[in-house]
Amino acid sequence: MKPGTCIWKAFAVAMLLVGFVGSVRAQDYPSRAITVVVPFPPGGASDVVARIVTNQMSKILGQSIVIENVSGAGGTVGSARVAAAAPDGYTLLAAAMGSHVAAPVLTPNLKYDPVADFVPIGFTAHSPAIIIARKDFPANDLKEFVASLRQRGDAVKQAHGGIGASSHMACLLFTAEIGVKPALVAYRGSAPALNDLVGGHVDFMCEQSVSVAESVLAGSVKAFAASAAKRLETLPNVPTAKEAGINYEMSVWAGLFAPKGVSPEIIARLSDALDRALDEAVVRERIAQLGGSIPAKDERNPAAFDRFVRSEIARWSPILAAAGTGK
Repeated sequence: MKPGTCIWKAFAVAMLLVGFVGSVRAQDYPSRAITVVVPFPPGGASDVVARIVTNQMSKILGQSIVIENVSGAGGTVGSARVAAAAPDGYTLLAAAMGSHVAAPVLTPNLKYDPVADFVPIGFTAHSPAIIIARKDFPANDLKEFVASLRQRGDAVKQAHGGIGASSHMACLLFTAEIGVKPALVAYRGSAPALNDLVGGHVDFMCEQSVSVAESVLAGSVKAFAASAAKRLETLPNVPTAKEAGINYEMSVWAGLFAPKGVSPEIIARLSDALDRALDEAVVRERIAQLGGSIPAKDERNPAAFDRFVRSEIARWSPILAAAGTGK
């Protein structure tokens, strides 16, 4: 037998062994705790949704899932950490619009590519934005609120959870639609921004319902409108923006991703666990209570989620680029 033939046979056997070992590892997965990095502070929408969903996923997978909050720079610090993690399925990312859609446009020298460096697992939730103000803001409805913003301009302070965060993007669409430019006050996440709004230190913000519904119901803030097609069951007294004649409709989304290189078998296992978790009544009810919604069944698989994320990047990139350049 020729020496070259021996070498190629040995190489082929080695590749088969590698594939076999990878298959065995996938079958044993997960054999230890999984870490899900939330790239935003505790208490925000991404954190709340991730905890609800992964708590159920851990029961399905038979292993603990630990949430680790790694906030900073609009979700880019935690996202970069996951992008650089070992592709073994034990470090995942609970991403949102801010980290995957806004950051690539607004953050210089970003250390990850939202498409090339991650493998989508699936949606976790949709959530419309709610326009809220400090409880003593001098307006009784959305029309009066808009009139006040137009009259006072940058004397009004708008809070958001960082450039590119969902609260920034949600208000970006709203203020562009009504033609105002309030003074922006940035925070390290939506939770501290909401705290300052409740305390009356800023005037208003736009944030997804899963973060602010409880504050609205408690009367800690004043809600003027939702960016939904119809009123939310959780907040039936909050009208849609369209009811006031304002074309403002959007949904903030969140989902799970793995670093590039995680095996298809492990992605399938995680996607199945996520899908089953979203079908559980306790998950659906809790997210509904917060004003969010569960993605449709045919939206949840990795391929459908990947198509959606790419379409969101294409939709938002020109809007965010114009905002970033002040156009």
